[in-house]
Amino acid sequence: MPRKRIVALVAATALVAGAAGAVGVALTTSSGTHTITVSQPQSLRISSVSSQLTVGDIASRYTKGVVEIVATEAASSSPFPGNSGSSQAEGTGWVYDSSGHIVTNNHVVSGASSVKVNFSDGTSANATVVGTDPSTDLAVLKVNVDASKLTPLPLGDSSAARVGDGVVAIGSPFGLEGTVTSGIVSALNRQIQAPNGTPIEGSIQTDAAINHGNSGGPLFNLDGQVIGVTSQIESDSGGNDGVGFAIPSNTVKAIASQLIAHGSAQHAFLGVQPQDANGGVKVVSVQSGSAAAKAGVQQGDVITHVGGTATPDSATLRAVIDSHQPGDKVALTVQRGGETKTIEVTLGSH
Repeated sequence: MPRKRIVALVAATALVAGAAGAVGVALTTSSGTHTITVSQPQSLRISSVSSQLTVGDIASRYTKGVVEIVATEAASSSPFPGNSGSSQAEGTGWVYDSSGHIVTNNHVVSGASSVKVNFSDGTSANATVVGTDPSTDLAVLKVNVDASKLTPLPLGDSSAARVGDGVVAIGSPFGLEGTVTSGIVSALNRQIQAPNGTPIEGSIQTDAAINHGNSGGPLFNLDGQVIGVTSQIESDSGGNDGVGFAIPSNTVKAIASQLIAHGSAQHAFLGVQPQDANGGVKVVSVQSGSAAAKAGVQQGDVITHVGGTATPDSATLRAVIDSHQPGDKVALTVQRGGETKTIEVTLGSH
């Protein structure tokens, strides 16, 4: 049976000073030991105890919470005897909770007639697809196995990630289960596209090696928390060129909770066509009947803040709206005719 391995999609993107502190230094002289205090820039202080984990720590603790996913696509009719026409795709997933929910990419399981999960101990289990969200390229599966086989991975706050932070990816590139790679956060707030063309805002760029089969796997920070789901690469060769992207964990949390509860996900919707402008985001048009229209947002308004968050460009505005749920009330700060106005909007859905 022919097999194909799912890779992170090849996609193109648009695109020290510290406070002074004091430290005690013990000096030993012939007349005894004396302690003096000297000032030291905070940026140069060295902690004797680090709370961060090593790559080895993360690998040993959390590899058992990462699984290989084998998705079999429904067989097509074939004119050749004995040829079922079916194919398999391989990707990665990870244990989301103790109930047996598994998070992965939608493009790993899209079109699959059956899905199998391979655990790090060599055992396997059939999985059902609980729900998918093509707009964020996320999916949740469910396996019915003994709780002892499940190691839920801790979910971190992707908004706390900083450029230069160390990260670790675990996955099954080329079918090689439990492969560990490491690197840094290369950039933040990248915009990537889901397979259906929907922008995914706030994505994390990393130089940790991501290859065919890594799709759906976890990207950890050095506190051992999942801050993203590895999903795409940008590459001329089709292999790892050091430019990979992960869907942020805050998006994962919002979407996974909806998929588990309802089998589908809704996205908060404002209803404006935005355009970057000096000092904010200009409203080019307002969709009739949308949340923005009902609240009184007008064409030509420049949105500068949503709640307490500045919106200097369209990507930031979309990311802030995406971080909310349908029905949430948000306060838009807008510039209109030289005046500053606050407009309360109850977000819609799409």
